[in-house]
Amino acid sequence: MRSAITTHVLDAVTGRPAVGVPVELQQLSGLDWNQIGRGATDADGRLASLGPATLPPGRYRVVFDTGEYFARTATPTFYPEVVVSIELHATPGHDHVHVPLLLSPFAYSTYRGS
Repeated sequence: MRSAITTHVLDAVTGRPAVGVPVELQQLSGLDWNQIGRGATDADGRLASLGPATLPPGRYRVVFDTGEYFARTATPTFYPEVVVSIELHATPGHDHVHVPLLLSPFAYSTYRGS
């Protein structure tokens, strides 16, 4: 099963997939963020089973535990966590969102993937 939201994490320093990065999917409900999915990136740095296969319109965030990832290699990092907030709209035919993360110990970038 593929989640409505998927991710792919690449380590920009090594030029390799970031394996085993813990990732959590949260949904905004009122003023609170509720966890609706979690997992870790695979050998290719991907996570396709992060949460439900469909999601209603609303605000979500993908939380990457980069501190744990870098700790495994004793790499100091300025960003122990990366939080990417997104808003889903009701758009027919666009029920999947891919949120890639390009990661290094002192910088990161993201974009809406396909």
